Amino acid sequence: MTTAQPSTDPTLLVERGVARTLELARTWLAWDGRPRLSDDGDRLYTPNKVIRRYTDHLIDHLAEIEALLAGAECEPDHWHASLVTVASDWAPFTEADLNEASQRLRRLGRVYALRMGAAGPTAWDASRAPHWTLREIVEHVSAPWYAEQVGDLRAG
Repeated sequence: MTTAQPSTDPTLLVERGVARTLELARTWLAWDGRPRLSDDGDRLYTPNKVIRRYTDHLIDHLAEIEALLAGAECEPDHWHASLVTVASDWAPFTEADLNEASQRLRRLGRVYALRMGAAGPTAWDASRAPHWTLREIVEHVSAPWYAEQVGDLRAG
């Protein structure tokens, strides 16, 4: 997750993760209604759950970044996260869902890019112990892991 020698511009990472998530999501219009088991074998994922969870993950860590930059306490984490699958997660994934997810996620990705750009390189790797650095948070949250659990559902 973290690197000893920072080499990636953290202002770009979340937008890249969002792009990959949406690339996969475009194939989910063909979802057959069966959940997919996560790589670690612990959780079930559906297209709507992936979008919900990735969005929540971005919001959670954006709030953490803002608190760290403001020198404020971070909001305690009480998410049930991926352990819970809510009724709406089972709904078919439609073009309207894809459009709404695209609008929401692209905006969140852009907020990360702007926030990290405004914070600047000095802030990216400053110690925030016991929390991660801003770069480590962005590296963590940018990964399209949730989307990869459902994967590419194109026929063939």
